[in-house]
Amino acid sequence: MGSEVHLAVDTMSGDLGLRVSVPASLQILQQQPHLHLHLIGEPHALEESLSAHAVRDASRIQIIPSTAVIAMDARPAAVLRRAAGSSIQVALDHLKAGEVTGLVSAGNTGVLMALARRSIGMLPGYTRPACCSPFPVKEGRCYMLDLGANVDCSAQHLHEFAAMGSVLASALDDIQSPRVALLSNGSEEGKGNDSIRLAYQRIKEDKQLNFVGAIEGSLLHNGIADVIVCDGLLGNVALKVAEGTASLAAELVRESFTRHWWSRITGLLAAPQLRDVSTSLSV
Repeated sequence: MGSEVHLAVDTMSGDLGLRVSVPASLQILQQQPHLHLHLIGEPHALEESLSAHAVRDASRIQIIPSTAVIAMDARPAAVLRRAAGSSIQVALDHLKAGEVTGLVSAGNTGVLMALARRSIGMLPGYTRPACCSPFPVKEGRCYMLDLGANVDCSAQHLHEFAAMGSVLASALDDIQSPRVALLSNGSEEGKGNDSIRLAYQRIKEDKQLNFVGAIEGSLLHNGIADVIVCDGLLGNVALKVAEGTASLAAELVRESFTRHWWSRITGLLAAPQLRDVSTSLSV
């Protein structure tokens, strides 16, 4: 593929499907001249959606047909038996065949994880995939995993997540020895449930990891770690609480700057700084 990057996009899945996936695809094509997109979806619907937008470089778009869409509330165990032809499965098939180097989907996370594990498999030494996302800190970002793929995790799984997160942070942010922390209900070594306490020991003894200890929820944003490890339940709750708190803070700020005419003027003056804060929180 040379300098070109080919990605598969599951255009049909998600709450909004084509209404979001097609405009987003066209936008990123304008920003990334070396990007080629394989749009997976029902051909007629895809062509109709594309015709409603200005497509500047159609040569970098390839439509790959699919025949079904997996519902957002579908259970992974049930879908495994009837996933053939779905937009998620077709995208995974193209990834497995080497037609693309990665895929993007806004669909059912559990289904995507289950199908990816079946279609592509795991690297040797790893037993479960994990959801990972950048998490804003004082300066820059860290990476947090798992965020929902695995509600129940053993110490081995948490140890694996630490290794995966460390490699990811090193590759994406060019960090030579990423600092790894374990999310718990205290920073002391004996805190947490059995899995967390045992994982603490395993990660601590792994000489390939730069373990900085346990971290409490109140310190997630202080930047003491590049990777934060937790099970999917803790991670998902922490992520949703952070999102909800940020939304509440933004709403309160908006209300305070629109309450009186003089506060509106203050809000206009503070707008650039508020945009900077908003951008930092959305890392």
